[in-house]
Amino acid sequence: MPGVKTNERPGTRAVLRHGRISAYKVRQVLDLIRGQDVDRAGEILELSDREAARVVGKLLTSAVANAVHNDELDAEDLFVSACYADEGSTLKRWRPRARGRATRIRKRTSHVTIIVSRMPDERIARRRAQRAAATSQRARRVAGSRRRQARAEAAEAARAEAGQDEELESTAESEELDELDEGAELDDESEVEVEDDEDADEVVDESDLDEEEAEGDEADEDAGSGTAGDGEEEG
Repeated sequence: MPGVKTNERPGTRAVLRHGRISAYKVRQVLDLIRGQDVDRAGEILELSDREAARVVGKLLTSAVANAVHNDELDAEDLFVSACYADEGSTLKRWRPRARGRATRIRKRTSHVTIIVSRMPDERIARRRAQRAAATSQRARRVAGSRRRQARAEAAEAARAEAGQDEELESTAESEELDELDEGAELDDESEVEVEDDEDADEVVDESDLDEEEAEGDEADEDAGSGTAGDGEEEG
C-alpha cells in the first residue's frame, strides 16, 4: 500500500499560486529547509543569497501564522514537514532577432506549498533540554564573568588605596626632609654669620695694628729730626 502523498500530508499549509519564478529555482531553496525546525529554516533563508529565498521566507512566515492562529499551535514546536514546488502556467513573449525573425521567451511561474507540523514529543523534549543546558551554561558564564569583574574591581580599589597610602607617606617624608633642609640652612646661615663676625674682628685688629705702626714711625721721624737740629746748632 503506498504511503501518504506529499500534498495530502497532515499539517498547516500555506500556498503561493502563480509565483513569478520557475519551479526549478524554488526547489533548490526548498531542499535547504525541508525537515528543519521553523527557527533554523528562517535563519537559513535569511542568510541565503538566492531570490527564491525571499519568496519562500514570506511563505514560511504565513504558514507559521496559520498554524498559530488557526490550529492554536506553539510556533517553537513547529517544523517544516513538507515543501514542494509545482510548475504553473507559462507566459509566452516574443523578442525580435536578426533577419526579421522572432524568438519565443517563456516566463515560467510556479505553485509553491509549505506544510508545517508539530514536532514529535521526543524531539520537543530533547530540544527543550538542549535549550535549558545552553541557558544554564550561559548563566554560568555570565556569573563567572561577573565574579571576575568584581574581583578585578576589588583589586583595583585595593591598588588605589595602596597608592593613596604611598602618596601620603611620600608627602610626610618630603615634609620631614623639607624641615630638615630648612634647619640645616639655618645652621649654615648662623655659621656664616659667626665667620663673618670673626673676619670683621680680624680686620679691626689689623687696622689697629696698622695705626699703631704708623704712629711709631711718625715718632721715630720726629726724634730723628730733633737730633739733626741739635747737631746743627752745636756746630
